[in-house]
This record gives sequence, C-alpha cells and structure tokens, in this order.
Amino acid sequence: MAEQKMIHPNQSTNLADILERVLDKGIVIAGDIKIQIADIDLLTIKIRLFIASVDKAMEMGINWWENDLYLTTRKKDEVELQEENKSLKERLEKVEKELKQIIQEEA
Repeated sequence: MAEQKMIHPNQSTNLADILERVLDKGIVIAGDIKIQIADIDLLTIKIRLFIASVDKAMEMGINWWENDLYLTTRKKDEVELQEENKSLKERLEKVEKELKQIIQEEA
C-alpha cells in the first residue's frame, strides 16, 4: 500500500503567508537568453518578471495597465469620444461653410 501523507493546515497557511509577503514586498526575476554563433549575436531575449500586488506596483510607479486599450474600457471610451468629437467638428465646419455660402448668395 502506498503511504498517504496528511496535509496539515499549517502548510497551507505557510504558503498563504509566503504569497502575501511576495505580493506585499514584490519580487523581481530577471534573465537573458542569448544565441550566438562565432561571436555573432543571432538572438537576444531579455526576460523581466515583476510579481507584486497592484497597490505595491502603483506605489513603485508601475501602472501600464491603466493606459492599455486591451485592459481598460475607460481608455477605449476616451478614444471613441475623441474620434466622435473630431468627426463632429468636421461636420460643424462643413455646415458653417455651407451656411456662409448661402448667406453670401442671398446678399
């Protein structure tokens, strides 16, 4: 018979504590992969991984997700509003020109 190990609540608490510490303090994992032939670089890949809570990341000045169009609807709405505003301005200019022509023709 295979032996079964008992899982104690302490082990899951320790893992939770470790995760909480990592998210609270943050952790950086960095590495480079370089492929060379005869001292000629063919490929270089730089890997940087930062694991932290959102609060910690923002505290460190990292907030790229706030401006990413794929991660926030607010930015998409702003872009759509800017495009609509531009379109409305162009239409207004066209109407104003037509109105000026009509006034000049009647005068």
